[in-house]
Amino acid sequence: VAAPAFAIRKPAVAVFTLDDYVSAGIMTSLQAEVLRLNVATRANILVAGGTSTGKTTLTNALLAEVAKTSDRVVIIEDTRELQCAAPNLVAMRTKDGVATLSDLVRSSLRLRPDRIPVGEVRGSEALDLLKAWGTGHPGGIGTIHAGSGIGALRRLEQLIQEAVITVPRALIAETIDLVAVLAGRGSSRRLVELARVDGLGPDGDYAITPATTSKGDPS
Repeated sequence: VAAPAFAIRKPAVAVFTLDDYVSAGIMTSLQAEVLRLNVATRANILVAGGTSTGKTTLTNALLAEVAKTSDRVVIIEDTRELQCAAPNLVAMRTKDGVATLSDLVRSSLRLRPDRIPVGEVRGSEALDLLKAWGTGHPGGIGTIHAGSGIGALRRLEQLIQEAVITVPRALIAETIDLVAVLAGRGSSRRLVELARVDGLGPDGDYAITPATTSKGDPS
């Protein structure tokens, strides 16, 4: 017999910081340092992973680093999940039949943002977001469902194709600077890949290099 079912997502009482990630063994101290440096230099970061791998939790850890700056932050999301203590913060959320993620991305540009983090990139708004991040509003952070760095960029292509036929691969390669990939659940959760996007290679595909060496040092 079919019965009603519902899911409750309880927000964390406190943000799990990058230092907490290191202490828990989810990432190395050098990976955390690379993430801090990329936030400080306003790199555009994609946080990728499967369901329940902790993408939102890591995004909140990155936003805790953003909060240490004086940047004006405009957060865009479907459901309230992101937490940011930035002193100059505007939070925008979608509403069925009123405002889509694409609408909010375009509206956010009128608010003079320095950074535009997004809860999850899941549709045609990916193109509007890339244009915003790449034209005067760097330092964006967004999550996407993918299992690898190259997979995250391929998924971004698929989402953009919901808006246009020809994928602007050069725009993706120029705009996304770093991809952080999470895997596992609970105590097995790990940051399994931290990759730099260095534009396009000679073959026209994405040039991706590890952000740390095999020894964990920044590359």
